[in-house]
Amino acid sequence: MLAKDIIQRVREIQVRTGRQVADVLAGEYISVFKGRGVEFDEVRPYVPGDDVRTIDWRVTARMGEPFVKRYVEERQLTLMLMADVSPSQNFGSVERSKREAAAELCALLAFSAIRNDDKVGLTLFHGGIEQYIPARKGQKHALRVVREVLAHGLYSPEYAPSPRRGWLPRISAWRRPRGAENSTDIASAMEFLLSVTPRKTICFVVSDFLDEGYEQAMRAANRKHDVIAVLITDPREFEIPAVGLLALRDAESGQTRLFDTGSADFRDQVKRAALERLNELEWRFGRSGIDFIHVDASESVVEPLIRFFRMRERRTRRR
Repeated sequence: MLAKDIIQRVREIQVRTGRQVADVLAGEYISVFKGRGVEFDEVRPYVPGDDVRTIDWRVTARMGEPFVKRYVEERQLTLMLMADVSPSQNFGSVERSKREAAAELCALLAFSAIRNDDKVGLTLFHGGIEQYIPARKGQKHALRVVREVLAHGLYSPEYAPSPRRGWLPRISAWRRPRGAENSTDIASAMEFLLSVTPRKTICFVVSDFLDEGYEQAMRAANRKHDVIAVLITDPREFEIPAVGLLALRDAESGQTRLFDTGSADFRDQVKRAALERLNELEWRFGRSGIDFIHVDASESVVEPLIRFFRMRERRTRRR
């Protein structure tokens, strides 16, 4: 994409998601993500007039003089968007790629947070941390978040996929050699999150989760923060049309293999494997206490978010 194309795409997303946030998502977001009211700030020496109920008896016993706990009012939330920008996210068989769907979802979340006067930050990752934008407020900041998700690492126009060329050319549109450093490393991203966010954060991890060995790191991050896993998929990952022999290239490893898409058994295997992976991811995240959202890049990103918000609200009421 050229710079002007990116700006135009950001504006389109801003207009579309702005209406959706104003009409649909703002109330759902606020009902689920609320400030904690008061938050522990520090322990300080007792001063005459302090409420004796705030005395920290453990510190007092250790120090030999009275100390009290000090609390501050904490209404503001911090939203951290962690977007996977590995090469596999560039794939798309419809009007938008998985990366573009991720950008639209990030826009919805960012504008919802800004509307609620919360802070929004962004971390872009694949084999390592590509970019980190600390959490801030403001419309311009939210627009920057969307732009960076869209623009990071994209090639020149001759390599850019075009919806008008159909899904077959788009599979092979990104042909430059990729090294192992371009593979996805979610565990490192989680470690980075823990290192840069001392206070509790709502963290959306937006990825296709083509990685292994990251569950423990996500569980560790979820113990301190509120981690939500968002899986982005493309329809052709579930349904491959019968077009005969087809060379498919792994965007991250660079390996190319020849497949006979005319074989019904092969197409059934692809569909079955994709559905099993989807169900397994949902089960594994649920077992780890991590909420899970599935977004199909060919469909609306609003509906999955609404279902998620309403599920969280029902769960909160039951507690």
